[in-house]
Amino acid sequence: MPQIQIGKQPATQITIIEAEPEKQAEALAIMTERARFIRASRDSFPISLHRSFNGRRIVNYIQWETRDLLRAAHQSAEFRKGWSQFERLADDIDPHLYEVAEILDDKQ
Repeated sequence: MPQIQIGKQPATQITIIEAEPEKQAEALAIMTERARFIRASRDSFPISLHRSFNGRRIVNYIQWETRDLLRAAHQSAEFRKGWSQFERLADDIDPHLYEVAEILDDKQ
């Protein structure tokens, strides 16, 4: 499971991908392939891929040990392989880094 905590935390990247509903399955397949590559290439936290019920969005939630490791992975030729096909499928790709600001659970 992803580690969600305040304070010492990994770099969290959340990417929202928008695509036409008829392209969602193919875009998700490419994202899954890239996620498998990342998982195989390093000890890492789990990667979560979510798809919207309306077929328009995919959300990729991934945590990295550091921002530098994230940057290096995204710049690798192996990771970028096939990316042009993915960009053709997506109307918009919106990645951002986040940090946990608050956690509310049953104990609070």
